[in-house]
Amino acid sequence: MTTPAADAAGAAELSRCEKFRDEAFSSNPAVRFMFKHLKRGGCELDRAKVECRRCDGQLAGGFQDDGGILLCSNHLTTQAHASNTLVHEAVHAFDACRAKVDWGNCVHHACSEIRAATLSGDCDFTREVLLRRNFGFAKQFQRCVKRRAELSVSLNPYCDPLETKLAVQEAWDSCFNDTAPFEKIP
Repeated sequence: MTTPAADAAGAAELSRCEKFRDEAFSSNPAVRFMFKHLKRGGCELDRAKVECRRCDGQLAGGFQDDGGILLCSNHLTTQAHASNTLVHEAVHAFDACRAKVDWGNCVHHACSEIRAATLSGDCDFTREVLLRRNFGFAKQFQRCVKRRAELSVSLNPYCDPLETKLAVQEAWDSCFNDTAPFEKIP
Protein backbone atom coordinates (compact mmCIF):
# COMPACT_ATOMS: atom_id res chain seq x y z
CA MET A 1 0.00 0.00 0.00
CA THR A 2 1.33 3.44 -0.88
CA THR A 3 1.03 6.56 1.18
CA PRO A 4 -0.64 9.76 -0.03
CA ALA A 5 2.81 11.42 -0.09
CA ALA A 6 4.21 8.60 -2.26
CA ASP A 7 1.18 8.82 -4.57
CA ALA A 8 1.68 12.59 -4.91
CA ALA A 9 5.40 12.16 -5.62
CA GLY A 10 4.64 9.52 -8.25
CA ALA A 11 2.05 11.77 -9.88
CA ALA A 12 4.53 14.67 -9.93
CA GLU A 13 7.21 12.43 -11.53
CA LEU A 14 4.73 11.24 -14.15
CA SER A 15 3.60 14.78 -14.94
CA ARG A 16 7.23 15.97 -15.23
CA CYS A 17 8.07 13.05 -17.56
CA GLU A 18 5.08 13.79 -19.79
CA LYS A 19 6.13 17.46 -20.00
CA PHE A 20 9.68 16.39 -20.90
CA ARG A 21 8.32 14.04 -23.59
CA ASP A 22 6.01 16.67 -25.06
CA GLU A 23 8.76 19.31 -25.06
CA ALA A 24 11.16 16.90 -26.79
CA PHE A 25 8.61 16.21 -29.52
CA SER A 26 7.89 19.88 -30.05
CA SER A 27 11.37 21.41 -29.89
CA ASN A 28 14.26 18.91 -29.86
CA PRO A 29 15.75 18.70 -33.37
CA ALA A 30 17.21 15.18 -32.92
CA VAL A 31 13.91 13.80 -31.58
CA ARG A 32 11.96 15.38 -34.43
CA PHE A 33 14.51 14.10 -36.96
CA MET A 34 14.36 10.51 -35.66
CA PHE A 35 10.57 10.36 -35.61
CA LYS A 36 10.38 11.89 -39.10
CA HIS A 37 12.73 9.18 -40.38
CA LEU A 38 10.80 6.44 -38.62
CA LYS A 39 7.72 7.61 -40.49
CA ARG A 40 9.61 7.79 -43.79
CA GLY A 41 10.78 4.22 -43.24
CA GLY A 42 7.22 3.01 -42.81
CA CYS A 43 7.50 2.59 -39.06
CA GLU A 44 5.62 5.56 -37.75
CA LEU A 45 5.89 5.89 -34.01
CA ASP A 46 3.90 8.75 -32.57
CA ARG A 47 3.77 10.42 -29.19
CA ALA A 48 0.93 8.12 -28.09
CA LYS A 49 3.33 5.15 -28.21
CA VAL A 50 5.83 6.92 -25.93
CA GLU A 51 4.70 6.10 -22.42
CA CYS A 52 5.91 7.55 -19.14
CA ARG A 53 5.80 5.31 -16.10
CA ARG A 54 7.73 4.38 -12.99
CA CYS A 55 10.47 1.76 -13.58
CA ASP A 56 12.46 -0.67 -11.47
CA GLY A 57 16.25 -0.58 -11.66
CA GLN A 58 18.23 2.34 -12.97
CA LEU A 59 17.03 2.46 -16.57
CA ALA A 60 16.01 5.80 -18.04
CA GLY A 61 13.93 4.21 -20.76
CA GLY A 62 13.42 1.25 -23.02
CA PHE A 63 12.25 0.07 -26.42
CA GLN A 64 9.23 -2.17 -25.91
CA ASP A 65 8.31 -5.45 -27.57
CA ASP A 66 5.20 -3.80 -29.04
CA GLY A 67 7.35 -1.17 -30.79
CA GLY A 68 6.60 1.54 -28.26
CA ILE A 69 9.01 3.51 -26.11
CA LEU A 70 9.05 3.68 -22.32
CA LEU A 71 10.39 6.71 -20.47
CA CYS A 72 11.08 6.03 -16.79
CA SER A 73 9.48 8.89 -14.89
CA ASN A 74 11.41 8.20 -11.70
CA HIS A 75 14.84 8.40 -13.41
CA LEU A 76 14.50 11.38 -15.77
CA THR A 77 15.34 14.60 -13.98
CA THR A 78 16.19 17.01 -16.80
CA GLN A 79 14.84 17.85 -20.22
CA ALA A 80 18.20 17.02 -21.81
CA HIS A 81 18.26 13.56 -20.21
CA ALA A 82 14.71 12.85 -21.35
CA SER A 83 15.44 14.04 -24.90
CA ASN A 84 18.65 11.97 -25.16
CA THR A 85 16.80 8.93 -23.83
CA LEU A 86 14.03 9.42 -26.37
CA VAL A 87 16.57 9.65 -29.23
CA HIS A 88 18.38 6.55 -27.89
CA GLU A 89 15.17 4.51 -27.86
CA ALA A 90 14.11 5.91 -31.26
CA VAL A 91 17.39 4.58 -32.71
CA HIS A 92 16.34 1.13 -31.44
CA ALA A 93 12.93 1.61 -33.08
CA PHE A 94 14.63 2.64 -36.33
CA ASP A 95 16.91 -0.41 -36.20
CA ALA A 96 14.00 -2.74 -35.45
CA CYS A 97 12.15 -1.30 -38.46
CA ARG A 98 15.06 -1.15 -40.88
CA ALA A 99 17.09 -4.22 -39.90
CA LYS A 100 14.49 -6.47 -38.26
CA VAL A 101 16.67 -6.82 -35.16
CA ASP A 102 16.47 -10.12 -33.30
CA TRP A 103 16.82 -8.89 -29.70
CA GLY A 104 17.70 -12.44 -28.59
CA ASN A 105 20.79 -12.31 -30.84
CA CYS A 106 23.57 -10.68 -28.82
CA VAL A 107 25.36 -9.28 -31.89
CA HIS A 108 22.14 -7.71 -33.22
CA HIS A 109 21.44 -6.22 -29.81
CA ALA A 110 25.04 -4.97 -29.49
CA CYS A 111 24.83 -3.28 -32.89
CA SER A 112 21.71 -1.36 -31.97
CA GLU A 113 23.19 -0.37 -28.58
CA ILE A 114 26.41 0.85 -30.23
CA ARG A 115 24.36 2.93 -32.66
CA ALA A 116 22.05 4.28 -29.95
CA ALA A 117 24.95 5.31 -27.68
CA THR A 118 26.76 6.89 -30.64
CA LEU A 119 23.81 8.83 -32.06
CA SER A 120 21.81 9.87 -29.00
CA GLY A 121 24.21 12.02 -27.01
CA ASP A 122 24.77 9.33 -24.36
CA CYS A 123 28.50 9.87 -24.63
CA ASP A 124 28.76 13.61 -25.11
CA PHE A 125 31.39 15.42 -23.05
CA THR A 126 29.00 16.83 -20.46
CA ARG A 127 27.30 13.53 -19.68
CA GLU A 128 30.42 11.40 -19.77
CA VAL A 129 33.00 13.60 -18.09
CA LEU A 130 31.07 15.99 -15.89
CA LEU A 131 28.17 13.76 -14.78
CA ARG A 132 29.73 10.27 -14.84
CA ARG A 133 33.29 11.36 -14.03
CA ASN A 134 34.80 9.24 -16.81
CA PHE A 135 37.69 11.19 -18.24
CA GLY A 136 40.35 10.20 -20.75
CA PHE A 137 42.21 11.76 -23.60
CA ALA A 138 42.47 9.05 -26.24
CA LYS A 139 39.27 7.77 -27.82
CA GLN A 140 37.10 8.77 -24.86
CA PHE A 141 33.97 8.78 -27.02
CA GLN A 142 34.59 5.28 -28.38
CA ARG A 143 35.35 3.89 -24.91
CA CYS A 144 32.10 5.37 -23.64
CA VAL A 145 30.08 3.89 -26.51
CA LYS A 146 31.60 0.43 -25.92
CA ARG A 147 31.02 0.62 -22.18
CA ARG A 148 27.41 1.78 -22.58
CA ALA A 149 26.71 -0.91 -25.22
CA GLU A 150 28.20 -3.64 -23.00
CA LEU A 151 26.15 -2.42 -20.04
CA SER A 152 22.90 -2.53 -22.03
CA VAL A 153 23.59 -5.90 -23.69
CA SER A 154 24.56 -7.38 -20.31
CA LEU A 155 20.93 -6.85 -19.23
CA ASN A 156 19.74 -9.13 -22.04
CA PRO A 157 18.89 -12.53 -20.51
CA TYR A 158 20.15 -14.25 -23.70
CA CYS A 159 23.67 -12.79 -23.36
CA ASP A 160 26.16 -13.92 -20.72
CA PRO A 161 29.11 -11.63 -19.79
CA LEU A 162 31.63 -13.19 -22.20
CA GLU A 163 29.09 -13.24 -25.02
CA THR A 164 28.32 -9.57 -24.34
CA LYS A 165 31.94 -8.45 -24.77
CA LEU A 166 32.39 -10.59 -27.88
CA ALA A 167 29.13 -9.32 -29.40
CA VAL A 168 30.15 -5.68 -28.94
CA GLN A 169 33.58 -6.42 -30.46
CA GLU A 170 32.04 -8.25 -33.41
CA ALA A 171 29.50 -5.52 -34.13
CA TRP A 172 31.82 -2.58 -33.47
CA ASP A 173 33.29 -1.59 -36.85
CA SER A 174 30.18 -1.73 -38.98
CA CYS A 175 27.76 -0.47 -36.33
CA PHE A 176 29.85 2.41 -34.95
CA ASN A 177 30.24 3.70 -38.51
CA ASP A 178 26.53 3.28 -39.38
CA THR A 179 25.03 6.68 -38.64
CA ALA A 180 21.71 6.22 -40.46
CA PRO A 181 19.42 8.08 -40.59
CA PHE A 182 21.91 10.84 -39.70
CA GLU A 183 24.59 11.74 -42.25
CA LYS A 184 27.24 11.77 -39.50
CA ILE A 185 27.41 11.45 -35.72
CA PRO A 186 25.35 14.35 -34.38
